[in-house]
Amino acid sequence: MRDGVKIKVSKDGPYLVSGEVSIAEQAIGTDGDGNSIKWIEGRKFSCKNACALCRCGHSSNKPFCSGKHAEIGFKGEETADNIPYEKKAEITKGEGLILKDVPILCAGARFCDPCGGTWTLTEESADAEKKKIAIEQACNCPSGRLTACEDGKNIEPKFEQSIGVVEDPEAGVSGPLWIRGGIQIESARGENYEIRNRITLCRCGKSKNKPFCDASHMTTGFSDK
Repeated sequence: MRDGVKIKVSKDGPYLVSGEVSIAEQAIGTDGDGNSIKWIEGRKFSCKNACALCRCGHSSNKPFCSGKHAEIGFKGEETADNIPYEKKAEITKGEGLILKDVPILCAGARFCDPCGGTWTLTEESADAEKKKIAIEQACNCPSGRLTACEDGKNIEPKFEQSIGVVEDPEAGVSGPLWIRGGIQIESARGENYEIRNRITLCRCGKSKNKPFCDASHMTTGFSDK
């Protein structure tokens, strides 16, 4: 973890980011059939030493906070547990490949859908091409719900500490904040959540697993445009 980079969840308010960190739009890119296949970086935002990012979904200056949470009486109680990922992951076994899965972390990005799905691809991973696709799909999962594991080691994409503002043009919605590279997240109660290489934070204000995204933006039609 880079010294000084931290995200503090404020009580019924925004995410308070301290330390210099890059922030940029990350759009889900799709193929001709609408399948999620890649990430496309878009406009960049400045966060030199500190900034506040919207958590209620109503800011007039997204992704930054405009104080709207106070006007609307936003209630942002954190309901997520603080159980380590490895202790609650469901396991799918393949030939030389394991897929770990914590469904409540799903951010609805749909990289796991093509080619029969990451679970089936893992089960059929004796086929080298299917194994390769399963690993790529798991690594593209922004929330880290899915993690591929080979020879006892988790396979993780390499990220600099950064924050992605997810956009989903195919679904016509705006997604969560994609926290990458092992940034510490502290609850409003002063407790530290497990540091992970990738995790997604709710920014529509509707997640039932706050502060983490549970794909509620997909059903509410949240958009920051």
